[in-house]
Amino acid sequence: MDRALLRLLRTRGHPPALERAAQLYARAGENGVLWFAVALVARDRRAVRVVLAALLANTAVKQVVRRQRPVLGPELPPLAATVSGLSYPSAHAATSFAAAGALSLPSVPLYAAAGAMALTRPYLGVHYPSDVVAGAALGVALERLL
Repeated sequence: MDRALLRLLRTRGHPPALERAAQLYARAGENGVLWFAVALVARDRRAVRVVLAALLANTAVKQVVRRQRPVLGPELPPLAATVSGLSYPSAHAATSFAAAGALSLPSVPLYAAAGAMALTRPYLGVHYPSDVVAGAALGVALERLL
């Protein structure tokens, strides 16, 4: 089911402008950079700490689980480069959902932005949908714990 949903997200709704927008947005979320920037501009030290914790925890879980990124074949190559070959959980989702909960800003647009960031990952073919769900859950849990 995970692979089928990934294939669906990777093959439907891919006009060039939307692909480019997803690539740019995902690049901004690499290593939580977008969220660190928002937290710094908002002068929200707690959010900086929470995003950093999400990034570090995500990296640790990836090293333990060691799930490889999806390969859909030569007809559907990934549409984005990745920092590592490890997939589970998604750091983009973890840092995004951690930031959405931690920032002292209106939460509805933050969670919408976090959801959009998470969705870029299977859309671009670099994560299974379950990687994104796990990353989002990790981010939410860490934000609540910290």
